Amino acid sequence: MSFEAETADPRRVVVLISGSGSNLQALLDAQEHDELGGDIIAVISNKADAYGLERAREAGVIAEVVDPARFRHFHDERDRDLYDAELIRIIDHHQPDLVVLAGFMRILSKAFVLRYHGRLLNIHPSLLPEYRGLHTHQRALEEGATLHGASVHFVTEELDGGPIVVQAAVPVEADDDESTLAERVLTREHLIYPMTVRWFLDGRLQLADKGPTLDGHPLPASGLRLAPEDVSDEDL
Repeated sequence: MSFEAETADPRRVVVLISGSGSNLQALLDAQEHDELGGDIIAVISNKADAYGLERAREAGVIAEVVDPARFRHFHDERDRDLYDAELIRIIDHHQPDLVVLAGFMRILSKAFVLRYHGRLLNIHPSLLPEYRGLHTHQRALEEGATLHGASVHFVTEELDGGPIVVQAAVPVEADDDESTLAERVLTREHLIYPMTVRWFLDGRLQLADKGPTLDGHPLPASGLRLAPEDVSDEDL
C-alpha cells in the first residue's frame, strides 16, 4: 500500500433524516466498528424534534436542522426550491463523498438530485418497483403479498424510481399485521444499508451511464436480490 493511500482522509458521509433514525443508528454502529468505510460527519433533519438528531449527538456527530417553515413564502414549488438550495449549501459545507437518505420525508427538487447524482442513496421499505411511495407494508398486506422487503437505490428525479442496487426479501406470514411486517423488514434494512454504503465508500459501487456497477460488473435492473437467509452480519 502506498504512503498516499495510508494517509488519505476517510471518505465523508452526510445523512438526511426526518424521524427516529433507526437506519442512521445502523450506520453509526457500523462506523463505530470500522465497518462503514468512512465517517458520518453530519446529520441533517427537516424536523427539530427528530430523535435521530439525538442519536447523532450521542455519537459525537454534528446534528443540524433545516426547518421548511423558514421557506414558506410562496406556497408553491418555489418553496421547495428555496429549501433545497439552503440544504445544498449546508451539505456542501461538509464536502461529502456520499449523501444518504435515511427516512428523509421530503420530495427532492430536480436541482438537488442533479447536484448529487451518482452519490445519493435511499432505502425504501419494499421490493421496488412494487409499492413506491408511502404505506408500503399496509399495501403489501392488503394485496396478499407473500414476499416483501427493502431496496437500496440511487436517487433520481423519479420518486423511488432510481437504479436499484440491492434488495432483501422477507416472507409475509399469515398472522402478520403492519407492525410485525414493518419490524421484519426493518431488520433487513439495518443490514443492507450499511453494506451498500460501504460498497460505495470502498469504491466498489458506482453509478455508470447504463446503471449501477459493483466491482466493475453491471447489476441487474432489479439489483442484487437477497433472500432472507442470504443476509447476515458477516456481509457487512
